[in-house]
Amino acid sequence: MNWADAGRFLIIAGAVIVVVGMLFMVADKIPIGRLPGDLHFGSGRYRIYIPVATSVLLSIVITIILNFFSKR
Repeated sequence: MNWADAGRFLIIAGAVIVVVGMLFMVADKIPIGRLPGDLHFGSGRYRIYIPVATSVLLSIVITIILNFFSKR
């Protein structure tokens, strides 16, 4: 690994940290975790939450991002 590769890695890592920070700032406005396909069960003290729709949506988004950045 040379200095150019290390610099490129640091720039990409910094950009990812900025994007994650922005997502945390607007997390209350994004309905992730409260989508119509998410399942909620329980009563009283016990509640079970199964985020089916959220998991599918995140899987699609992560797949698109990884395919965009993968080298072929």
